[in-house]
Amino acid sequence: MNSFASVTLEVPDPATADAFYQAFGLGSYVNVRASDTPTTGFRGFALSLVVSQPGNADALIDAALDAGATTLKPATKGFWGYGGIVRAPDGTICKIATSKKKDTGPAARQIDQVALLLGVADVKASKRFYVDRGLAVAKSFGGKYVEFDTPSSAVTLALYPRRALAKDTGVSQEGTGSHRIVIGGDAGPFIDPDGFVWEAASV
Repeated sequence: MNSFASVTLEVPDPATADAFYQAFGLGSYVNVRASDTPTTGFRGFALSLVVSQPGNADALIDAALDAGATTLKPATKGFWGYGGIVRAPDGTICKIATSKKKDTGPAARQIDQVALLLGVADVKASKRFYVDRGLAVAKSFGGKYVEFDTPSSAVTLALYPRRALAKDTGVSQEGTGSHRIVIGGDAGPFIDPDGFVWEAASV
């Protein structure tokens, strides 16, 4: 079985971006490296941070905003739970959410799970592409969502329809140029059907 190992964000200013992700609490989950490759609009991916209670979501969102992020969707309760969406200074979209609607303890900037959500044109086709390259499927909901088994990574890899991901994160699905993200794993190097770049990485 091949594995997904790392997420590297391509940013104009690595030092500034690294300081942001350290302050936000994502420093151990993502790498950054310099790139000024042209990109406009939606980059086709988002980082999803799952937390245990609303207070933790608020604490992380406040930390992100204090470190320079902007709000795409303010934190709010929904039938699914509680959460909000911010955009990092480098443009990366981050969703912070919990399935709980009430706090059960003191608020803490604690992340329980991070997922890289790739917005793709055809979830079923992209699923086949990745399975053919040795990734194992952990969860699959037809053409709506696929999650891969990523035991060697601190980040979960998932596929989501591009249009639905853009709507969920509060942005237009239009976008051109670089995704500004490189995925590392022992299945690479390759470029997937939606233009996401993979490179070889030791796992």
